[in-house]
Amino acid sequence: MLPRRRLHRLVFLAAGLYNIGWGIFSALDPQWLFRWSGMPRLNHPSIFACLAMVIGLYGILYLEVARVPERGWLLAAVGLVGKILGPLGVAVLIWRGEWPLASIVLCVTNDFIWWLPFGLYLWDAWPFFRRDFLAPGAPL
Repeated sequence: MLPRRRLHRLVFLAAGLYNIGWGIFSALDPQWLFRWSGMPRLNHPSIFACLAMVIGLYGILYLEVARVPERGWLLAAVGLVGKILGPLGVAVLIWRGEWPLASIVLCVTNDFIWWLPFGLYLWDAWPFFRRDFLAPGAPL
């Protein structure tokens, strides 16, 4: 059995609901981050709304990890990579002076708070992913 299975299910349920909620909110109000951080409004808010849609769709994948955590390693790994690369991109924008420091709120709620629980899940679920990946007859 997966170590800390109940914890992982709760974490990914929360992550799924959060991402879906964030996606809906940000698709309906794609200028919120720019108002919050004092940046000029986007000329094409549909780009941010599209990002919101993608993040909302990640929420559906996280709900699948919550449903069957023994088989969600790859989905969670892709999610964690996004939660690492996203803040790196924001850091570059802040470092260049293109975005203000206040825009870091995007990374705090969407990324940083999930690093530890996603990492712990990936550690615990690795043996299940490896077993399934190396199983005879496993599709490549």
